[in-house]
Amino acid sequence: MTVHFIGAGPGAPDLLTLRGRDRIAASPVCLYAGSLVPEALLDHCPAGARIVNTAPLSLDAILDEIAAAHAAGEDVARLHSGDLSIWSALGEQLRRLRALGIPFTVTPGVPAFAAAAATLEAELTLPGLAQSVVLTRTSGRASAMPRAETLPAFAATGATLAIHLSIHALDRVVAELTPAYGGDCPVAVVWRASWPDERIFRATLATIVAAAADGPERTALILVGPVLAAEDFAESSLYATGYDRRFRPQSATSPFAETSE
Repeated sequence: MTVHFIGAGPGAPDLLTLRGRDRIAASPVCLYAGSLVPEALLDHCPAGARIVNTAPLSLDAILDEIAAAHAAGEDVARLHSGDLSIWSALGEQLRRLRALGIPFTVTPGVPAFAAAAATLEAELTLPGLAQSVVLTRTSGRASAMPRAETLPAFAATGATLAIHLSIHALDRVVAELTPAYGGDCPVAVVWRASWPDERIFRATLATIVAAAADGPERTALILVGPVLAAEDFAESSLYATGYDRRFRPQSATSPFAETSE
């Protein structure tokens, strides 16, 4: 028996990985976060599967379901939205499974920030503008932010910010970022990226609060940075003529050139 933790992706059913699909199809028990995971993904469950929406359950209740499946020798597909590496409560579940001696696997999923960037048709790292993406959030009831991890501190780097779980605090986000980025810095709010009803609000730090006034109060991602509206940026050297690289050596004396013995 194995518990398969699966990143279910940002919402669109066809953004589930093939590995995730196959592990769902092979598991007679499926525990899914019903508040964010689309029910269409449950179509991959085998006939007769026990399907449990974990949205109203406590961690203890979820572990009880897993323990029951373990006792019955039944594999479990545990579906979380997006990717499991951030804000998924994966760590606390794995800690308990290790203590119980229950085996598990982890299958990554398409994260929300990647789906939002695709929706915006944007690259979040552009030469000369930003080469880092910071995935962060504001403090919430479930988890406080460590003292050093503040929006002004991240803004000081000039990186592209992908701010999760914070649309309810948009006023505060704007106030904390404006001193570093300036009021004309581009902002995009993407609600339910990749879902059929996704919505996009594009503006600047000075205007985003008004632009998104009739927008969502949850499940939205805030992206901030010059890359979101840049047109005049340098091209990467990666594909430039004359750039010496392993798969395209530029001369016989290149360290990447093939040599014969």
